[in-house]
Amino acid sequence: MSKNIETMTVVGGGLVGSLLATVLAKVGFEVEVFERRVDMRKEGINAGRSINLAMSVRGIHALKKLGIENEVMEKALPMTGRVIHPVSGTTLFQRYGKDDSECIYSISRSDLNKILMTVAEKTQRVKIHFQERLIASDFKKNRLVFQNDITKKQTVLSTTKIFGTDGSASLLRHTLRDEFGHEESESDLSYGYKELTLPAGADGGFLMAKKGLHIWPRGSYMLIALPNFEGSFTCTLFLSHQGELSFQSLTTSEKVTKFFKEQFPDVQKLIPDLTEQFFSNPTGHMVTVKCFPWHHGDQMVLLGDSAHAIVPFFGQGMNCGFEDVSHLWRLLEENICLDQEINWKKIFSEFSRIRKPNADAIAQLAVENFVEMRDKVGDPRFLLKKEVEKLLEKEFPGDYISRYGLVTFSRIAYSVALKAGLLEDEILEQLCCDITSAGQIDLVKARELIQKELAPLLKEEIKKIVN
Repeated sequence: MSKNIETMTVVGGGLVGSLLATVLAKVGFEVEVFERRVDMRKEGINAGRSINLAMSVRGIHALKKLGIENEVMEKALPMTGRVIHPVSGTTLFQRYGKDDSECIYSISRSDLNKILMTVAEKTQRVKIHFQERLIASDFKKNRLVFQNDITKKQTVLSTTKIFGTDGSASLLRHTLRDEFGHEESESDLSYGYKELTLPAGADGGFLMAKKGLHIWPRGSYMLIALPNFEGSFTCTLFLSHQGELSFQSLTTSEKVTKFFKEQFPDVQKLIPDLTEQFFSNPTGHMVTVKCFPWHHGDQMVLLGDSAHAIVPFFGQGMNCGFEDVSHLWRLLEENICLDQEINWKKIFSEFSRIRKPNADAIAQLAVENFVEMRDKVGDPRFLLKKEVEKLLEKEFPGDYISRYGLVTFSRIAYSVALKAGLLEDEILEQLCCDITSAGQIDLVKARELIQKELAPLLKEEIKKIVN
């Protein structure tokens, strides 16, 4: 690194921004983070974004590399599979992985953000400025303008390196579009979401199985629930914004009560203040953001939702953002040499090139998983294929890894997981066309199908994974 230590500017102190700040500090830079919200470690923040996150291998890898995995995991609850709730009230458990070791973790967004902010500040190279909203950016003049939400005082900042982690509505991304003609698309899902809290029992215990991600699939809509440390569950209703049955149509307490009593009777009984929560909690919207390139010359690069916001149905938004940071960290380590100028343009360009196809792939997979969770998890044909898939993973370890396993329990590129998933769909279709139970599959045929394209693809990609 050159002897003149540069100050890096991170716009956005959320999960990805706080993690990135720590990485930049570890590499040797001074870092200033500008965050529009209050310091959540000192003051509460308004609801709006999802309360819970599903943390998996890709996100955990970044935490492990920083040495903070154990601290974070103390705040996380393992979820070993889906718990399906039909209207009848019976439940069905669908394990995620081969055993309990393959699980995802429910963690509070705010708890995780607080830890990451504190870790960043402990480096003594990171300064976080709160309630500072970015209101203008001018890359031609190398200038950012922030406004304090309380004093309304504006700060004009000249900076050499900008890291945009300012979320799905990123002003930095819009500047790239407006000033330099960068590609950008924002696709709103016609569905919204509303979060409700299912309280803990009188003794502080969980009123439902705590080691599962609960799903109430209802065809055109669904409800999910993730466990919280204090025994409660955060429930999220996904429903169309408009239509005969939609957030728009649920206008009275009577309509909401009737809807939940008919479709989610077990939940309706466990949330005593259901209608009060329904009307007081905001209705969120979901958007898929795509843009390219993610950088401008050697001045600025986007990471996380700023570059590639996705819908939440594969639980990979935060994990994908953390993986961004891991890849940028690797590129920094490979390209920073003592007493040599850093080729930031090369680093940013390579980062953008590597991550773009994978962000597009997980965006597609997330939308597809919404259909699976909403429509298919209770379908007998779908369940048969899942049973066959579990058998194939057991019989052909390493040669057959389910699409869900590739995304959630490995660090194989999302683009490869997408390609492998298409091959697996074809394999399962051929193996299941004439059977009624998993035990009836032809293992010889299965081996032939797997070895043709799938196994070589996975083996080649596993070799490419770097620490």
